[in-house]
Amino acid sequence: MTPRAITTIGFDADDTLWQNEQFFRFTETQFGEMLADYAEAEHISKHLLEVEKRNLGQYGFGIKGFTLSMIETAIEITEGKVPAATIEKILSVGREMLSHPVETLPHVQDTLEALASDYRLVLITKGDLFDQERKLAQSGLGDFFAQVEIVSDKSATTYRRIFHHATGGPERAVMVGNSLKSDIVPAIAAGSWGVYVPHPLTWAYEQVEPPREAPRFREIPDLSHLIPLIETFD
Repeated sequence: MTPRAITTIGFDADDTLWQNEQFFRFTETQFGEMLADYAEAEHISKHLLEVEKRNLGQYGFGIKGFTLSMIETAIEITEGKVPAATIEKILSVGREMLSHPVETLPHVQDTLEALASDYRLVLITKGDLFDQERKLAQSGLGDFFAQVEIVSDKSATTYRRIFHHATGGPERAVMVGNSLKSDIVPAIAAGSWGVYVPHPLTWAYEQVEPPREAPRFREIPDLSHLIPLIETFD
């Protein structure tokens, strides 16, 4: 029997398996309204993004770091005059994000169910450990995955480490996700295939140019196209 070309499939979680960025965008709008007396919404959003970027090394990715960055932004935008009531509102919307029900994306359940019997499925996600574990549990998708990796960041080294355990190594693995920067480019650099599934909302930090010249780059409109695509890999 000819060995299967692909043995392992990695999946990103946020905005690949379930909605995520839309809740950040909604909260960011609320945040802008809280500080409307101090600055324009566009300025507040740009300042928040810069604060988030500089805090990634300390807070990592996720809602808790986002909440702390909103507080820091509020202090800086108001030059230290932000009312305590506004800080409490920021903490409140952060808590709301951490308790929001999980909304899985179209075709996720059927695709994972169809793939799980033939491939080793691995969930590879960034973010806060407790929050990602909560979302996975609420999604009902956990049983499809042979391995779950909640990492501080995603790099070629990350994917080599995770896919090292795949039959045939990284070269016989696929990474599927909505972030070109975190899911696709580093997975291809590790020697794997990268399947890009665009989401209409993607955080500015995660946006880079698609590696269209890379032989192992593919793009599909949604997960319903994943199974026939993987069958073409050799």
